[in-house]
Amino acid sequence: MEAPDTMEAQHFNTLNPEETAELLKENHLKTPDHQEFSRLSRELEFLYDVPLQVSVEVGRVRILLRDLLQMGEGYVVELDKLAGEPLDLYVNARLIARGEAVKVGDKFGIKLTEVVSQSDRIKNLG
Repeated sequence: MEAPDTMEAQHFNTLNPEETAELLKENHLKTPDHQEFSRLSRELEFLYDVPLQVSVEVGRVRILLRDLLQMGEGYVVELDKLAGEPLDLYVNARLIARGEAVKVGDKFGIKLTEVVSQSDRIKNLG
């Protein structure tokens, strides 16, 4: 469907709600071609250097101040996750993915096993 040529025509939608929903569905299912992807990539290029805080959470626990003050070397903090459960990957404190711990040389990494959908990530931005 082509865009209307005049400003007046843009204010009026002659489609019924079902037709509008169908058009949105069709447009949503279309994947951008290489040229469109390149154009979008160039438009967003200025964002590529924005620093992001990435963290991986093994688990959580709430403790009393008394217990915190008693901690020392060898103290074990029991977390809420079971062994083998996926780790949570956060970007700027927003859950982005889950995965399993892997060893990469002398360092740890995370192999993603589940990524939060793009629409859910966008909803969680606010």
